[in-house]
Amino acid sequence: MNYDDLTTLGIAFGLGLLVGLQRQKSRSEMAGVRTFTLISMLGVMAGFLSREYDNPFILPALGLCVAAMLMMANYIKVKKLDQADVGQTTEIAALLMFAIGAYLVMGSQLIGVFVGATMALLLYVKEKLHDFIDRLTSKDLSAIMTLAGISLIVLPILPDRTFGPLEVINPRNIWLMVTLIVGISVVGYFIYKLVGKKVGIIFNGILGGLISSTATTVSYARKTKDQRSISKMAVFVITTASMVSMIRVLIEVAVIVPEKLGALFLPILAEIIVVALLSVALFYSVNKEGSDEQMPEPENPAQFKSAIIFGLLYGFILLLVAFTKRQFGDNALYIVSIISGLTDVDAITLSLSQMMKADRLETDLGWRLILLATISNLVFKGVMAIVIGAKEMAKWVIIVFGIALISGLLILWLWPDTWHL
Repeated sequence: MNYDDLTTLGIAFGLGLLVGLQRQKSRSEMAGVRTFTLISMLGVMAGFLSREYDNPFILPALGLCVAAMLMMANYIKVKKLDQADVGQTTEIAALLMFAIGAYLVMGSQLIGVFVGATMALLLYVKEKLHDFIDRLTSKDLSAIMTLAGISLIVLPILPDRTFGPLEVINPRNIWLMVTLIVGISVVGYFIYKLVGKKVGIIFNGILGGLISSTATTVSYARKTKDQRSISKMAVFVITTASMVSMIRVLIEVAVIVPEKLGALFLPILAEIIVVALLSVALFYSVNKEGSDEQMPEPENPAQFKSAIIFGLLYGFILLLVAFTKRQFGDNALYIVSIISGLTDVDAITLSLSQMMKADRLETDLGWRLILLATISNLVFKGVMAIVIGAKEMAKWVIIVFGIALISGLLILWLWPDTWHL
């Protein structure tokens, strides 16, 4: 007995039940739980027969039979009902279910399960998806189309080779980093669209960090000018957004240089924990006073102009880091990290990660430079908040960001080289 084939049948049975359950729950007249389960198992049997008799015509013949039956069922429905629903969702799902069943035998079971589960989820969220689409504005569509253009049109046509005397400028690699950063920001933006404006101050900070911690700092600092009573709450949101931006740094490092994440993870995490504890302390203080603030409407995070600027900045920092290391040695990179971190911590993080990936920079120095850039960016946002915000805000910014700065410098100075994963 071939237990692998029994496992395949079991997977097809489960996927057919899952999709069929959703279709029957949505009152589909074409097919329900039994029909989808049978179609899925028919696909598996078609794969078994094709494999057993080494005949490439059995699978497409049975597939055409399934398609013909669906066409006939639709024809009968149109003739029988005055206002028949001729939507194709159930029919396409049934054909895909047959194909998944066959692919479980002829291809990868992992991909088959993933596609089946994804289809069931997509069918389940139909109403919510339609509501979400109805709420899209021209700005939202612009963000989607810009991200699609950046990732699906521009990225594939760029050359995948290095240029220049320092051999660090790779157009496709640079644009891949642009896609990564814009993608993270767009995800945060659409989470904001899904959960709504009024999501509580905790989510305000989290979404602000995903979209842009710098923009969040400016927005909330300005709000304190007219509403001084929310100064402490504004500092909490800014601190939380800064914490999330540090988590973004870890995610970027994990994506670019996962094999060296163990040597980079702990010291950066230690600083994140310090900032997180400061956020928790602020939250309990703010929660006692009560707050009912809405998150400011963010700008489109996928503007093509912003993507171009980030790409140029990232490429420039790549050149600057490589040139500084060659001409002045590793110690000069600390100055580059401080200056670069003031403007954009993502660009310097990605640049340093690329150098570590190419073994042009030691990981022990790399995490210190990344953490220094993160601290520099934190100080920059703190200064902006003090300058733009109300006077009542300055006290809390100095206390919170001062503790974060001191702890970061102590980590840079005292962290043992042996403390890594």
